[in-house]
Amino acid sequence: MTPKTFFITGTDTEIGKTFAACCLLQAAKKRGFSTAAVKPVAAGGINTNAGFRNEDALQLQKFCTLQLQYEEINPFILEQAIAPHIAAEQEHREADAYTLANHCKKIIGKKADLTLIEGAGGWMVPLNQQEYINDIVKILDIPVILVVGMKLGCLNHALLTVKALNKDGFKLHGWIANQVVPDMPVFKENIKTLKAKIKAPLITTIPWSYNGEASDLTINAMF
Repeated sequence: MTPKTFFITGTDTEIGKTFAACCLLQAAKKRGFSTAAVKPVAAGGINTNAGFRNEDALQLQKFCTLQLQYEEINPFILEQAIAPHIAAEQEHREADAYTLANHCKKIIGKKADLTLIEGAGGWMVPLNQQEYINDIVKILDIPVILVVGMKLGCLNHALLTVKALNKDGFKLHGWIANQVVPDMPVFKENIKTLKAKIKAPLITTIPWSYNGEASDLTINAMF
């Protein structure tokens, strides 16, 4: 297929952006497509024999078919799992959208069939005192995939994010419903409401009980 690049954002932090991205990477691989991924900014991590590493970035690296070095996937890592601009200030560092976007362009330039760029937190997370995470997307000019953490409050979070995307002229390619609590009330009704109110297609629904086999998911509007 013609190489495609998408930015993965979410309705909040801890709603499964990385898990959803890995599902898409697995689904692409099963179809015979090459894959790559970047997490430009990561906050928090673990000490490994290779150095300090972000666990989300390691998961992305695991499911890429291109052999990418860790630093290619995650060029900017911060020690504390807090808002990136605050963590950077505490470490006397600064991330900027232009530099990070240029790094992403290098990976996009490898021309994998599917390249995913994963954000940090939600759509309006500050990158520094002047810029937001979405400024990277603005420079790259790529479509967005929204991961909706299906829990109480998701309708508000999802629709506000979509409204912000539309207002600023970003293209929403589609959205993913990721069930992040096992007993969400009226789960199907919430899906139905979002499908009615979000013009972009529902790419897939990831149930709470999902075991990570991409072949079990129906993937729409991707390949």
